[in-house]
Amino acid sequence: MSLAVLLDQNVPPQVVAWLRSRRPAWLVWHVNEVGLKGATDDTIFRWAQAKGAIVITFDEDFADTRMYPVGSHAGVIRLRVWPTTIEQTEAALERLLEFAEEGDFVASLVIVDDQRIRIRRAARHG
Repeated sequence: MSLAVLLDQNVPPQVVAWLRSRRPAWLVWHVNEVGLKGATDDTIFRWAQAKGAIVITFDEDFADTRMYPVGSHAGVIRLRVWPTTIEQTEAALERLLEFAEEGDFVASLVIVDDQRIRIRRAARHG
């Protein structure tokens, strides 16, 4: 499966190369690469939706289901690890890649913390 992924400005830009090496079939961008450095969450979110990209972020606002309801977007992966270093970020994403199928990320809210991974999927209708 080929996913599109946008790393938010709070994710170390060096993680892009690591993720591209782990998942070469994915389209992986960092906001800095696509002219969104310093952009608002809403602008970043709209860009990601236009590209069908899953947002990977440390920003808790993207996990607010009142602002970004599950199923209304391509997907959000919210990292809740500390410190927010390159190593901790890559370790959290590595756990996620080992734990979940790529399809689990689509249109879902995924929360990765030091202890567990939670996936909230959109309600299925019909």
